[in-house]
Parts: sequence; C-alpha cells; structure tokens
Amino acid sequence: MMKAYFNAAALALALTASATTMAAEQNLLSVHVLNQQTGKPAPNVEVTLEQKQDAGWKFLNKASTDKDGRIKQFWPAQPAASGDYRVVFKTGRYFSEQKQESFFPEIPVEFHISNTNEHYHVPLLLSQYGYSTYRGS
Repeated sequence: MMKAYFNAAALALALTASATTMAAEQNLLSVHVLNQQTGKPAPNVEVTLEQKQDAGWKFLNKASTDKDGRIKQFWPAQPAASGDYRVVFKTGRYFSEQKQESFFPEIPVEFHISNTNEHYHVPLLLSQYGYSTYRGS
C-alpha cells in the first residue's frame, strides 16, 4: 500500500513540474506590483513592454495589472528572441487615482532575456517616493 502512495505522490510531483514548465513556455514574461505603503497589490497600473532597437525602443505590448497587481501573461503573441527589453510602469497615474503625489511618474525597468525557454518575472515594490525591483520567479 505504501508503494502505491509514493508512486502517486511522484506522479503528482511530475505532473506539477510539467505543468509549471509548460506555463513558463507559454508565458515568457509576467509582472507584479505591490504597494509598499499599504502592503497590498496595486491594481490598474498600466505597463508597457518594449524591445531595444538600434534607434531606440520598439513597442511590443501594453496591459494593466489585475486586482492582484499582476499581469500574468505579458509577452505578446510573437516568437521570443534574446535581447534587451524594458517594462515601463505608469505609476504617476496609479498614485493620482489614489489621490496621492508621487515622485516617479514612470518607472522603466530594463532587463536582458538570454534564454527564451525560461520564465521572466519582473516584480515592483512601490511607494510614493521610492521603489525596488528584482528578477522574480
């Protein structure tokens, strides 16, 4: 009986890992915005995605964070390529809607995609007068 339990557990773990891998392949990029002052997600933050080109930045996508402060599938419907990208968080409008001032009307975060088989997550921890970001998972 124990053997069947371990086999079922191993199967469940393998299926979960497989589903996670498939989700990452289907969703190259996601973002998440948390308001550090409230400790809550920041909904309705407009975010743009751009790719670095010789002459500047090429627009790829635009979306707004959901009620959980997330954009779960932010990569546009086009093949991924390694290179330099940036997401630009439109934070001025978000704070204006909260009836608060902000020092940063936009927060551009540049990053490099080297492996298009990996998932890239860009979280933003936000306050009116500061922010931090990192490569998430």
